[in-house]
Amino acid sequence: MVTLERPTIDLPPGRIGDVRIGDIIGSRVGEDGTPAAVIAGFPCDQGVALNAGRVGAAKAPDLIRRALYRFTPRPDGGENFVDLIESIYDLGNVMPRRTVEESQAHLAETLAPWLSKGIPAIILGGGHETAFGHFLGYVQNGLAVEILNWDAHPDVRELHAGRAHSGSSFRLALTHPSGLCRGYTVAGLLRHMTGGKHLRFLHDMKANVYWGRDLSLGLIEQIFARLTSRCLVSFDMDAVDQAFAPGVSSPATGGMLPELWLHAARLAGRCPYVTSVEIVEVNPTHDLDEQTVRLAGLTLWHFLDGLADRRPGG
Repeated sequence: MVTLERPTIDLPPGRIGDVRIGDIIGSRVGEDGTPAAVIAGFPCDQGVALNAGRVGAAKAPDLIRRALYRFTPRPDGGENFVDLIESIYDLGNVMPRRTVEESQAHLAETLAPWLSKGIPAIILGGGHETAFGHFLGYVQNGLAVEILNWDAHPDVRELHAGRAHSGSSFRLALTHPSGLCRGYTVAGLLRHMTGGKHLRFLHDMKANVYWGRDLSLGLIEQIFARLTSRCLVSFDMDAVDQAFAPGVSSPATGGMLPELWLHAARLAGRCPYVTSVEIVEVNPTHDLDEQTVRLAGLTLWHFLDGLADRRPGG
C-alpha cells in the first residue's frame, strides 16, 4: 500500500494583486479529475548515509515546495503558466520504509499509475537514491526510458555489501534485467570528482558524457534536441557550483553556473520527450540562508515554465 503524507506549507500573508503559486496550485484539478502534472516528495537520505555523504537531504522536499509556492506566476501574460499551476496535483510525500530498497519500491509504486497515463511527474528528493525508485516506476509499467542526469558525479558506483545507495542508481538502471533503460546521458561531470573506473563503465555502457567545463547554452540545447524517446531527467543540485549551491550532500567546486542550470530546467519542461523529472541532493542542514533551497525551487519554476509551453497556445 502506498503511504503518503500531506505537507503543511506556510505561505506569506496574502497581498492585494500579489498572487503566489501556493495560492493557486491544484485549484482546478477537480474539474475533470486529471491533473496536468503531479508532484511527489521523497524525504529519504538513507542512501546518502550508505554512500558516506552528508545526511540531511530528507528535509528538502517540503522546503523546496515552500520556495516554489512563494514565487509568483509569470508576470508577462503567462496564462498557460497559470493554467498549468492550477491543474497540478501535489500528491504529498512518499514516506521512506525500513531499507533503501523498500523505500525505492514504495516510490515506484506511487509514480507508476501516473507514468502509465503519460502525466508528467515531478519528484522532490531526497538523496540520489531517488533516481532508481523513479526508474522503477517505469519498469512497473514495462516502459522503456532514456535517462538524462545533470550531475557532477556519474553515480554508477558498485553496491555496498549488496545494498543500494545514493551513488548506485544509474548502474542499477543500466544493468537492470528488464533492459528498459535505453540510454544514459550524464552532463556536468567534474574531472576531479569522477573516478577512472566509473568513466570506463560509462564508456562500456555507451553512455553519453558531457564535462561541466564544456557546457554552454548552445550545447545544452543540443543535448535536449538529441532526445528521441521517453526520458527521465534528474537534476542533482551538486552539479551547481558550491558558491551558488552550498547546501548539498557533496558540494561541487567548479560546477555549473545558475544561468546554465536554469536553462536546462526550462528546456526539460519544453522537451516533449521528457515525461518526468526529479530534483535531488538538496541538503538544508548545510545550506546558507536557504540559498540552495531557493535555487531548487527556482529550478522547478523554470521547468514548469517550459512545461507550460507544451500546452495548447504555448
